[in-house]
Amino acid sequence: MSAEASCCPGQGGGAALASDLLPASAGPGREEKGTGLAGSKYVKLNVGGSLHYTTVQTLSKSDSLLRSMCTGHTEVTIDSEGWLVLDRSGRHFGSVLNFLRDGAVPLPDCPRELEEILSEARYYRLQGLVSHCLTALQKRAEGYEAVCRIPMITSPKEEQRMIASCKKPVVKLQHNRGNNKYSYTSNSDDNLLKNIELFDKLGLRFNGRVLFARDVLGDEICCWSFYGEGRKIAEVCCTSIVYATEKKQTKVEFPEARIFEETLNILIYESGRGPGGVSSAMLDSGAGSSPGGLQSEEEGG
Repeated sequence: MSAEASCCPGQGGGAALASDLLPASAGPGREEKGTGLAGSKYVKLNVGGSLHYTTVQTLSKSDSLLRSMCTGHTEVTIDSEGWLVLDRSGRHFGSVLNFLRDGAVPLPDCPRELEEILSEARYYRLQGLVSHCLTALQKRAEGYEAVCRIPMITSPKEEQRMIASCKKPVVKLQHNRGNNKYSYTSNSDDNLLKNIELFDKLGLRFNGRVLFARDVLGDEICCWSFYGEGRKIAEVCCTSIVYATEKKQTKVEFPEARIFEETLNILIYESGRGPGGVSSAMLDSGAGSSPGGLQSEEEGG
């Protein structure tokens, strides 16, 4: 839980701040519903667990839901510790407050985060921020160029630096058909090609969310590696040695379902959230998909 110090009294100290923040109707040990923040100068807000301090003057700058809360036109909930509780995600509430303070706010480059701020602006009925977000989205749409870049690893040191510095999950496919001491089984060439084709499809589908990298210099004939937060999370090796009647052969398999599953699993490391911050909505969106669905979706355009 993070606390943002938005505004503090001059020299009043902590006790004075607490009394200033409490509306007249709220008291210790009680949770009440009030009709405004009359008589209050400072406000402390708990927005989905994210704590923010600001002033009634800041919240009242624009004709919005927040001003309506201050004037009493919208009912507010004050918890037992004097926090005004808002049942919204607090991830972008700092941007909402900064827009109220300054009349403008830097917007993220990520279209999904921009959409999230737009959703919050609409909820709080901040028309100025809504327009700001829509203008930014339109500019990004007009200047957007669909590019999917897949780096080719040239050395082990380069691979280590890339994985350590990348903020996204990483999926690496290592394939080297020539690195084989024995002959291949009859289906191995087809399965190797299927692995490469699936790599390309997954790279297109999760472009921007996962970094896909190709390695053609390693010792493995066909091996998938999955990384999150700079460390290897899983590996799927697609080759094995089988014993024929008179000789050994190399067998390449195509475990499509497991590869797709590990790719979905690695998404929990997206944006540095780690295993504890997995978004159920994100996994639900992938849970209904399958490798077969991936192919049909792309063929359908």
